[in-house]
Amino acid sequence: MNILNKYRHLSAFMLLGPLCFAQYQFEVKDASKNYSAVIQIEDCLDGRCGGKGTVELFDNKNTKIQTFTSDDLIVYLAENRKLLSGKMNSLTKEESPIVINDFNFDGSEDIAIRNGNMGNYNGASYDVYVFNSTRLSFVKSKELTELASNALDMFNVDSERKRLISYGKSGCCNIFTIEYAVIPNKGLDKVLVKEEDKTEEDRVKVTIKEKIKDKWVTRKKVYSLEEYNKEK
Repeated sequence: MNILNKYRHLSAFMLLGPLCFAQYQFEVKDASKNYSAVIQIEDCLDGRCGGKGTVELFDNKNTKIQTFTSDDLIVYLAENRKLLSGKMNSLTKEESPIVINDFNFDGSEDIAIRNGNMGNYNGASYDVYVFNSTRLSFVKSKELTELASNALDMFNVDSERKRLISYGKSGCCNIFTIEYAVIPNKGLDKVLVKEEDKTEEDRVKVTIKEKIKDKWVTRKKVYSLEEYNKEK
């Protein structure tokens, strides 16, 4: 009987060991005006954490709202950070692998969670979850996840104009800016594409294609390098 108990305890240790002893815990206080988060990640080494991870989201009353998972929850830490395995460590917003904002402009905060480097030129990629007021939970958005996984890092949110702005590049010298309008109950509508061609050393060719009244209008202009830098 003692031998059986011994092996039972050993089996439990083998099953639970990675969860209990191989994870790093982080807290993101004031992740947004409404939420804070507790994060667990598999591995940390030389200022970089990654691997499978979880994000537990809490409201201002410290009530757990929802738990999210990521196959590669990457975190880049500030220099000279000393981490304690199995203990709670703090993360700043700049270090945090989550982004909270109103991505679909419906008045509720949504959340994006880092999931590897699958973006343009190995840029950061994110899974995006929007708050569903009917279910009272966050639901993964296929469209926003694709947008946040195929560009140079996370898209920007222009709340005033209600636009989502993503960036990308091709080769050394072509930079793209793409703007999307969010159409309620329909999804994203691409409304502007800007290409900056810097293949020539002394000038920059800028092409802007804009959707106006459901028709695409194209504008082109060539800037000297000095003019272009002033415009920027």
